[in-house]
Amino acid sequence: MPDAKNTNQSELQNRYAQCVLQDNELIKIISLIYQRAGIVITPQRRDMVYNRLTPRLRALGMNGFSDYLHFLESAQQHDEWQHFINALTTNLTSFFREAYHFPVLAEHASRRAGGYNVWCTAASTGEEPWSIAITLDEVLGPVISGSRILATDIDTSVLAKAQQGTYRLTDLNTISLERRKKYFLRRSQPGHQEQVKVGRALKSAVHFQQLNLVNTDWDVPAPFDAIFCRNVMIYFDKTTQSQILNRFAKLLKPGGLLFVGHSEHFSNMDSPFRLKGQSIYCLPEKKA
Repeated sequence: MPDAKNTNQSELQNRYAQCVLQDNELIKIISLIYQRAGIVITPQRRDMVYNRLTPRLRALGMNGFSDYLHFLESAQQHDEWQHFINALTTNLTSFFREAYHFPVLAEHASRRAGGYNVWCTAASTGEEPWSIAITLDEVLGPVISGSRILATDIDTSVLAKAQQGTYRLTDLNTISLERRKKYFLRRSQPGHQEQVKVGRALKSAVHFQQLNLVNTDWDVPAPFDAIFCRNVMIYFDKTTQSQILNRFAKLLKPGGLLFVGHSEHFSNMDSPFRLKGQSIYCLPEKKA
């Protein structure tokens, strides 16, 4: 006699294997993610959209993308919108990625009087804000009160992992042994890959918060000495890029730095920033 549970699972697999993402559905998805997150997805990424959203159909017990889109549009404040955004957000990061930025950050922080504050606008799973925290701890020492780094992301699922601060030991391959010993705690779990956890002292330097860069209001503790917005603008169109750059400029102290991804270039755009170095922009000091 066939097992009922296995039969149901087989039926579900067959159902979603036959589920087709129609052109009009793809266009609607592209429109909705742009409206909600400012992310530009081209029709050529159909397979990516299909593979990332099919699990949401499965979770909700829906038969097709039309049902899913109808549900989203009929429930504008539903929690599913966040799952929709999370599914279509790309999160690729590592500790001290684009390493040439961090010595510049360290030198800049060493010359600034008073408290030094950084906004990491795309925290992802946390490797970037923890790298910033390590850099500043080595230059400025541990935080005395509050946090010096605001780490935000639109994706709540990766932000939860970032806040937890737990990683595989192999994720720390780009970090020196000295830094590993100082800033991370080893965790051993039988049957699992060896893990590490961010130490308490480093954790106190970072505050995590969900934030959508295309929202009209940003609840952030400006002004900042530096803003990291690396490998984010490539997902926005030119109009959105220009708007965000000008909003960043209003939140930076004079002489503040904006760190962007190696493939992002804004020298020809209408903004107050001036190119300082490799994918680093500076807000000019105010004239006396």
